[in-house]
Amino acid sequence: MPMRPEFDVIHMPPENTNSVLVSMGGDCVIFDAWGRADDWVRLLDGRGLRLRAIYTTHGHPDHFSAAPFLAAHYNVPWFLATPDDEIIPWGNSLLDYFGLPHVTDDNVAPTPLVGREITVLPELIAAVVPAPGHSPGGVMFHFAGEKVLISGDTIFADSVGRWDLPGGDLNTLRTSIARVAAMNLPDDTRVIHGHGPDSTIGGLRRYNPYFK
Repeated sequence: MPMRPEFDVIHMPPENTNSVLVSMGGDCVIFDAWGRADDWVRLLDGRGLRLRAIYTTHGHPDHFSAAPFLAAHYNVPWFLATPDDEIIPWGNSLLDYFGLPHVTDDNVAPTPLVGREITVLPELIAAVVPAPGHSPGGVMFHFAGEKVLISGDTIFADSVGRWDLPGGDLNTLRTSIARVAAMNLPDDTRVIHGHGPDSTIGGLRRYNPYFK
């Protein structure tokens, strides 16, 4: 029987963001590595998982605070769409608020996220869906075979992400959401948001006024 991936939503302290740990066998990747790197190291080593890469939906610090430090510790890449590189320094004030270390030019730099389809783990494919508007380079990750969409902060169960932060734009955000709606994904597709509870595509169609 083929091995199926597990999608675990992880709430690292200080609990704020939905990080997603995707594992198959002993290999794993992290989407939106929030929190402190040493907490992630304890989790991964405690589960006997080998980190292969880190992916980031957008360049706000509550979605990558641990990424450069984990990338250095495990010698793995962390991927971010290039347009969001420029907003990384802006986020250090938020990291101060949460008592987390700054991300600077001395840390491991993100690897550009390129292509519309990526192999996340062997035999696990994700489509990279452009979703600017909350940030200049925001993306979603769609796993068609698993019926999972990792949406970042573009859309939530009954609302949308802010557009008043650096690089944000409401019209662009609406276009990104319309792009996802036009994909006509199955109603039972699980949507893992950057914050708050999961929803489904069917739930977004019924309850989210922006999803059209």
